[in-house]
Amino acid sequence: MTDVTVHRPGPRAWAALLICELKMVVRDTAGLIVPIGLPVIILVMNASSAGQQMIAHGRTAFDVYVLPLVFTMIVATTGIVNMPSFLAHYRRSGILRRLGVTPVSPVLVLVAQAAASVLQITLGIAAAWILATLAFGANPPVRAGAALGVLTLTVAAMYALGLTIAALSPTPNSSVAIGMVVFFVLGATGGMFGGLGGLPEVIATIGRWLPFGAGSQALSAAWIGAPIESSGLIGLAATIVLGGGVAAVFFRWE
Repeated sequence: MTDVTVHRPGPRAWAALLICELKMVVRDTAGLIVPIGLPVIILVMNASSAGQQMIAHGRTAFDVYVLPLVFTMIVATTGIVNMPSFLAHYRRSGILRRLGVTPVSPVLVLVAQAAASVLQITLGIAAAWILATLAFGANPPVRAGAALGVLTLTVAAMYALGLTIAALSPTPNSSVAIGMVVFFVLGATGGMFGGLGGLPEVIATIGRWLPFGAGSQALSAAWIGAPIESSGLIGLAATIVLGGGVAAVFFRWE
């Protein structure tokens, strides 16, 4: 019997796959503009109402409430709306199935898509931060390391939800529809439409555990230099574990 050596793709193949994913993201005009444009619009609309009232440590209401909300929106729209639609399209068109019989594992598509989404999130946050700094005098978080850690957890939680949506959605259109519903439900319970203080106590409590509210509240705490509530961190971690588990069980390559 002749031994057949399978050569796995090297760095060049990974780079080529990532470039292809980035091109797909750029060509999807709506998918590129909405995760960046919508949060920026929210930023501008809320800048005047938040004002320059000092909260603590030289941070204003704009810094503490608006910026964490905008950053969380960028992560959520990319993770639970954009990414699942791409994966559902790849499965529906047979791309994942065809890759399954080549040295390029379909898992690499997930990795490349995640990397492309991270770049998109980075671009969106950078654009929002530059606008906030130049136009509204935004200040950086008091605990920058904690803010970066919370943002990383929030990205992972939203990706876990996105993979779950991709696993359960039969078509690309349904993944977008489900993703939008999940986004608005999480946003509504997480303070996207006026803050958690304006919600009924039960809904506000639930919202603090769900990833949108947990992420934005934890970012606000890091921005002002306050202790981060353990409930939010537990909620984000639970979303990562549960969402990743459900996606692993139900995700199909074809």
